[in-house]
Amino acid sequence: MNYLNIFFKKKKNIIFQDIIKILNVKNKKNYKNISIKNIQNLDQARKNDITFFHTPKYKDLLEKTNSNIIITNSKLSDLIPKSKIKFVVENVLISVAKVTEYIYPDSLNDEFENNPINLKINKKYKNVKFGSNVIIGENVKIGKNCTIGHNSIIESNVIIGNNCKIGCNVIIKKTIIGKEVSILDGAIIGKKGFGFFPKKNRNIRYPHIGMVIIGDNVEIGSNNTIDRGSLSNTIIGNNCFLDNQVHVAHNVKIGNNCIITGQVGFAGSSKIGNNVMIGGQAGISGHLKIGNNVKIAGGSGVIKNIPDNAKVMGYPAKDIKKFIMENK
Repeated sequence: MNYLNIFFKKKKNIIFQDIIKILNVKNKKNYKNISIKNIQNLDQARKNDITFFHTPKYKDLLEKTNSNIIITNSKLSDLIPKSKIKFVVENVLISVAKVTEYIYPDSLNDEFENNPINLKINKKYKNVKFGSNVIIGENVKIGKNCTIGHNSIIESNVIIGNNCKIGCNVIIKKTIIGKEVSILDGAIIGKKGFGFFPKKNRNIRYPHIGMVIIGDNVEIGSNNTIDRGSLSNTIIGNNCFLDNQVHVAHNVKIGNNCIITGQVGFAGSSKIGNNVMIGGQAGISGHLKIGNNVKIAGGSGVIKNIPDNAKVMGYPAKDIKKFIMENK
């Protein structure tokens, strides 16, 4: 699911020298006129994109990245291949936030839009049924036979496929939605994630330039919150059903055919396989990999990777048979 980002405008004509000034690092004269295209994660970055390496956990991605320009710190600097250009900084993630905000000047703006179209005179959505007080932004695409409930807000550039049902009091922004999708009342999709760096006097917010991508035949329960990605996208795969009050944090990737029951929480950047079932009030920590066909019992706390076909429960979550034996 590689989509062009249609929600954020990128600064043009960025050169290496601009990044040197932002990060306040030593001038690398041989590289000052290199053109910078974008900022991306290690696995998505292209040759002239900036990327970053902030933890040994992603060493395998570092070895495969196409990027030639990498932000890192002094502890990890020796792991960067000599063929790459590296910026050695004190705090990698704060530096990434500064560069992202420079490349995407509006990336920290998450205010409501004030340029709705007039649905009464607009003929673009003749095959869509709207409730009362619906607000639609500019360049929104809505497929045939969709319904949008009372008091819902669909912000600019959102794409909704055919035969979708959007409930009442729903807010959707910076999101691409497939066909045959149901989003129940009160869901908020595409808001920025919980990304910031704690400081004593003033916390520093982290830009979120990703989006939410929802596959086909998905159901999003009432009062769900699905955060858009920071650099990558938050993805809900085909045929996934999410119960009420589920929270999906930034950059989470959920595979196909997953069933997530009520009050489950996913911390940022975890990857969930296909055919995964998760019981109510379970919590999934960040940056984890949950395999295919995994079953996680309700109330479990997952703090480590889980291999394919496993059944786990408890806190910390462990093999279900082992848990039962230990708690007889």
